[in-house]
Amino acid sequence: MNQTNPPIKRGLLLFVLLLGSFLSVLNQTILNVALPDLMREFEISATTVQWLSTGFMLVNGILVPATAFLMKRFTTRQLFISSMALLLVGTLISAMAPSFAFLLTGRLIQAAGAGIIMPLLMMVVLVVFPVEGRGTAMGMIGLVMVFAPAIGPTLAGFIIENYSWRWIFIGMLPLVVIVIAFALKYLINVSETSKPKLDVIGIILSTLGFGALLYGFSSAGNKGWGSGLVLTCIIGGMIILVIFCRRVLTSADPLLNIRVFTNKIFTMTALINVLVTIVMYGDMILLPIYLQSSRGYTVLDTGLLLLPGAVLNALMSPISGRLFDKFGAKPLALIGLIFIIPALWGVTDLSETTSYSYLMIRTIVLRIGISFLTMPINTAGLNALPKQLNAHGSAVTNTVRQVAGAIGTALVVTVMTTSATNHAEELMKAGGAISKAQMIKESSIIGASDAYMFTLIIAIIAFLVTLTMPNRKAGMKQETTAIEQQTNTNTVEGH
Repeated sequence: MNQTNPPIKRGLLLFVLLLGSFLSVLNQTILNVALPDLMREFEISATTVQWLSTGFMLVNGILVPATAFLMKRFTTRQLFISSMALLLVGTLISAMAPSFAFLLTGRLIQAAGAGIIMPLLMMVVLVVFPVEGRGTAMGMIGLVMVFAPAIGPTLAGFIIENYSWRWIFIGMLPLVVIVIAFALKYLINVSETSKPKLDVIGIILSTLGFGALLYGFSSAGNKGWGSGLVLTCIIGGMIILVIFCRRVLTSADPLLNIRVFTNKIFTMTALINVLVTIVMYGDMILLPIYLQSSRGYTVLDTGLLLLPGAVLNALMSPISGRLFDKFGAKPLALIGLIFIIPALWGVTDLSETTSYSYLMIRTIVLRIGISFLTMPINTAGLNALPKQLNAHGSAVTNTVRQVAGAIGTALVVTVMTTSATNHAEELMKAGGAISKAQMIKESSIIGASDAYMFTLIIAIIAFLVTLTMPNRKAGMKQETTAIEQQTNTNTVEGH
């Protein structure tokens, strides 16, 4: 293993992986500001177009549970280059897509590649960096995770204003090729491979469970929460996931080792991660729809509004990483939520006259808050686990984040569309002199405000959970020892 590599090799390894991660995250978020344009071009609804985001995250969420197996079975080089090849193929299909179905297919193939990269990157950091330096290293990952969304909306806005949305993907192709070339030349392997048995039934159960759950949440906007299909998918998905959890708990070599949740610190950080991810992805999809569909701003206007906050978020990530190494996660998370909660409250009463500058300032405040939360919370959870659970901890963390993002986005859009529909019906019953266009605009603004109220409640819950977190390193040693003993006992029993 290459745990003793000199810093320059460690830095080079991290650089190549960060480049690939940057393109993965950029691909995940760059289309957000283009959703209103794509709705018009393909003549589809908001609940349909959001599958470009939720579908991407769903495939990530389905694939990530298998990454613990993949990281044991294949080398760092093999996994990274394969993931970038999938990203390349998906980008090519998206660029040429003649219909929404083709565009969605390309996005899902992109997601299959992107799903491998982030857990792989986190696992490499856990292997090659000592505990006291992981916060700083994770801060660099955080920079990539937020710098890509920082430039994505503005870049997409400029491309769509001057060319076509297809050039978003066309321009991505040479960048992916360059990263593959770098990987072939410089990427080294940092972990030993083995030949674990693939749990095919586990993969089928996790795919069906997560897929049904997300489809149910996503369909609620169009079909209503009382729909038989919606309820069947949500309840059925939950039942299948319970069966999946029972299976992995009784397996000697599980697909996804959910025993990591017996560690209190890991569990609490995972819960906070879920809540903050819902808030973050909710804002990323709500604000562009409000600005463009309800207010008439261009895609470029939207991108420029989001840019300052996202750039500041990116610059803050390495700083928050160093602060984590010094103070731990809890104080940083509380500070972050103290920024996030007022930023969300400030957009729960949107109107036709809410100013552009006001929205820019609240977005900056929101992004500052998020920078104090994302990487410190992830790092605290992974640091609480013993070394042999690094790959599983990374896989669980990323599964939780992707599924939370997918379900959270679907929920936020569902709340928005349901509220807008209800308000439109009320206006029609009132029978006022308002025009149809004005009625649609007013209803969509109220829908966005109600969806932001939903995210505000989520943020308040996150704050309350954070208050109950143990202080820095409190109880970590005892919990790590307990989980090591439990894992060793289960392994012995399995043999």
